[in-house]
Amino acid sequence: MGHILRMNPVFKEMIWGGTKLKDIYGYEIPSDHTGECWAISAHKNGDCTIADGEYKGKTLSWLFENHRELFGNIEGDQFPLLVKIIDAKNDLSVQVHPDDAYAKEHENSLGKTECWFVLQADEGTKMVMGHHAKTKDEFVKAIENDDYDNLLNSFKIKAGDFFYIPSGTLHAICSGSLIYEAQQSSDITYRVYDYHRKDADGNERQLHVQQSIDVTNVPADIDQNKEFSQTILENGTKTRYVDSEFFKVDRYQLNGKNVIKNDEPFMMVSIIEGTGIFEGNEVKKGDHFVICSDQKEVTFDGDMEVMISTL
Repeated sequence: MGHILRMNPVFKEMIWGGTKLKDIYGYEIPSDHTGECWAISAHKNGDCTIADGEYKGKTLSWLFENHRELFGNIEGDQFPLLVKIIDAKNDLSVQVHPDDAYAKEHENSLGKTECWFVLQADEGTKMVMGHHAKTKDEFVKAIENDDYDNLLNSFKIKAGDFFYIPSGTLHAICSGSLIYEAQQSSDITYRVYDYHRKDADGNERQLHVQQSIDVTNVPADIDQNKEFSQTILENGTKTRYVDSEFFKVDRYQLNGKNVIKNDEPFMMVSIIEGTGIFEGNEVKKGDHFVICSDQKEVTFDGDMEVMISTL
């Protein structure tokens, strides 16, 4: 038997957060402004602990450091990926993330390419991705003039939509959305615009305008792949959303017993809908696991939707 690690998520209070993480998943959240569930993370700003088994109570970063063989002996000084569930009761800032080279030089961090699967969206919910500036000068001028209505590329979203957000892409999750996010293990966000909103003390949040100008891709590449390959399983389907240099992300829609092979250094598993049995244990929506490299296959049985992210 190999190692399957059930994770204890870490929760983050945010000015834009709400209560959906409690209402929908039953999580014990710190307040009614809880914006992020760091579901599978070994990042120092939200290091998940292991819920049971041989390594109960240990952090994922500790296990990665001390038992690299459980992660295919991959190289690197930190666990490379992070999975979140994001509850946007209000709009997130308009922001951008650096690539690996810029982040290493300026922040001593990995860069941040990410992707979003829309779990839920209120009627009329929008998203910002990309911008309409053709040159850097045009981009800077729009920022200086606070002309975000004309600068930003925004559009309506619905549950089931998927978006790939490479580093350098200006973006914002908007109010009314619940998002599954897989990303590089980085917490570097450059805010370029935050609607001039103020916190409880009357202060606007810090912006990172020059860094945002430095790293934003101009012109923006806002064409998204909408054709995703599907594989028919024994009892269900698998949809491959992205296969990039940073990660692969699949959605499994299961209705019965399915054996899924693991030939990856690790697999990050999130139950996003339904209930069932996973390797003999009952699981439900909101449970998250890491399947280590020594577990060569896993069996799911039940009606559920599962997101799996790997390298």
